[in-house]
Amino acid sequence: MARTARTARTARTARTARTARTARTARTLSSRRTTHRLAADAGLLVVAAAFVLPLAWVILSSLDTDANLQVKLPDGVTLDNFDAVLTPDITFTPLLNSLLLCGGGTALTVACAALAAYPLSRFRSRFNRPFLLTILFATSLPITAIMVPVYALFVQVNLIDTVEGTIFFFAASQLPFAIWLMKNFMDGVPKELEEAAWTDGASSLQSLVRVVLPLMGPGVAVVTVFSFVMMWGNFFVPFMLLLTPDQMPAAVSINEFFGNRGTVVYGQLAAFSIIYSTPVILLYVLVARRLGGGFALGGAVKG
Repeated sequence: MARTARTARTARTARTARTARTARTARTLSSRRTTHRLAADAGLLVVAAAFVLPLAWVILSSLDTDANLQVKLPDGVTLDNFDAVLTPDITFTPLLNSLLLCGGGTALTVACAALAAYPLSRFRSRFNRPFLLTILFATSLPITAIMVPVYALFVQVNLIDTVEGTIFFFAASQLPFAIWLMKNFMDGVPKELEEAAWTDGASSLQSLVRVVLPLMGPGVAVVTVFSFVMMWGNFFVPFMLLLTPDQMPAAVSINEFFGNRGTVVYGQLAAFSIIYSTPVILLYVLVARRLGGGFALGGAVKG
């Protein structure tokens, strides 16, 4: 009996020890998770501050007549900075030039990317992978490395200082990555849908335009937004290829706010920056529903 009682006490002691160890382990894991969560939250706050502070400076400085590099509340809210920049020479003509250049370049990029991605997605060839790797390499080339030969070529073919030539180069510079994006989205459209269209007498081009592209609307929206944003913020290309001041886009005309000897009109620069970013924001708002809508393929190939 005594031996049985000692065995029972030993078992209870062991269970109690295991329970205590389990509780300590749980507390340790909970403490570590809390520490990791706090560290992650602190990191996210730092990243958020890195984005919020410049945006706050732009908004506050655009309403301050005595703006500087400090993030501060304006002494008096005013719209004088917007009145100063809302002129044809400073804002309207450069924005119109930007819309013409970037809109034309984006349309050409999307059309060429769709035509190039279609055979890469639908037909199997031993040249597909080398071609994709080649255009992937083309995306890694810095724009400054190819501007000298491009400039010389444009002089030879009389495309320098022309809107058409700048649009062509914009489209050519964005086309490699656009083809990659378009092909990846096009791979998600079942080929059976095209075969059904071919059965009804549609050609390959008709099936691409009427079946594939409508179903991959989010992909087309992504390529459109990406191409437009990359062209919209490009300063170097139009600065090199365009010579006439009346043809300069807003990305180049923003340089006018930086005066000589380091003098900068910060209030007007901030106001122009807000106006300059408006078309990109509007474009994203217009395609936001398509970006989040996903592919409309549910039940398309069932049965």
